[in-house]
Amino acid sequence: MQVDLNADMGESFGPWNMGDDASLLTTVTSANIACGAHAGDPDVMATTMGIALQNGVGIGSHPGFPDLQGFGRRRIHMPAGSLQNSIRCQVGASLGMAAALGASVRHVKLHGALGNMTSEDEDMARACYEAALSVDENLIVMVLAATAQERAVRSLGCKFACEIFADRAYNDDATLVDRSIPGAVIHDPQVAGQRMVDMVKAQAIITDSGKHIETPIDTICLHGDTPTAVQIAAAVRDTLEAANITVTQFAGRTA
Repeated sequence: MQVDLNADMGESFGPWNMGDDASLLTTVTSANIACGAHAGDPDVMATTMGIALQNGVGIGSHPGFPDLQGFGRRRIHMPAGSLQNSIRCQVGASLGMAAALGASVRHVKLHGALGNMTSEDEDMARACYEAALSVDENLIVMVLAATAQERAVRSLGCKFACEIFADRAYNDDATLVDRSIPGAVIHDPQVAGQRMVDMVKAQAIITDSGKHIETPIDTICLHGDTPTAVQIAAAVRDTLEAANITVTQFAGRTA
């Protein structure tokens, strides 16, 4: 049994630092790097990709709503064409920067509110993924497991990877508990580690109510901007490996 560990990162901006990406990149196997719309800037993108390359970590494009002030966590209603063009620009920036560094972008993952909205709306998810794939048809699409995102990629027939979250609580429909609700974000590294072992072994999302939602699990996300991100990443990896679960990059699936 094996699973990938990914983290959202590259979210610093100019002199404002967000998270300890360098430390996370010694633990995770895939990195979702901000493209400058919800967070990040060209220098941060280049630096983060460079460290990922040095550590053999898979590089992913992490587009979000154009919302620096809200960190991409505010729901924005955009015309489908405008949203698609925004994603094309962001993914294109990732591909260009990676190529300049001698690296490549393996996957794409939607950020924040855009990710939450597309986990509920299959048509919106499909539009976003079609936009990303129009830039590079070989991208592996990372989706929130057992949501509308997964239904969208299955309908497209593209490569995808099913993701669960180590540091977020789940509703019974496999969506994430809203961050405004107490307990939505998990900060205890030991709690996060054991719940990931339980879910990977069960091949199911275990919700707050105890419900099991069966799903393939290819990758586990750790948010790089949480205060205990580095500790959670280490605890999750150590707990998985102690349970004889190999931590390695996902290959992508089509079924």
